[in-house]
Amino acid sequence: MTSLVEALGGVDVGSRWPDPARGEPRRVVLVGRTSASGLRSVSRALGALKDGDTPQGLDLLGVVLVADAPGRLPLALLRRIRVLRSVTHVQRVPWIPAWRTGGLPKTVPRQLTTLAKLVGGEVYGGGVAS
Repeated sequence: MTSLVEALGGVDVGSRWPDPARGEPRRVVLVGRTSASGLRSVSRALGALKDGDTPQGLDLLGVVLVADAPGRLPLALLRRIRVLRSVTHVQRVPWIPAWRTGGLPKTVPRQLTTLAKLVGGEVYGGGVAS
């Protein structure tokens, strides 16, 4: 997700797997929305990792779920997230209205700071007040 790459650095390879044999990053964070289709996509990607249907040498750091809308999630989606958490580390990122219009948030949500620590980076290179 481009907004996360802008906030934390890294490489967005879209919906394909990076290939460490071609010099692409081996450390992977799966990113999805908290919608039903987003959670299904993350589940499929985790299944591919488990089954070995990915390039060799990938290291999964965890899953990042970005809110698909403001407010609380329905119980059915929370249950799906609970299942994902039973398999790997899951970090949720709240709805950030500024991202919708391509802007920067006025303050950095604590979840982004936590995520920056996981991936070994800084939020916006330290350029946005937290």
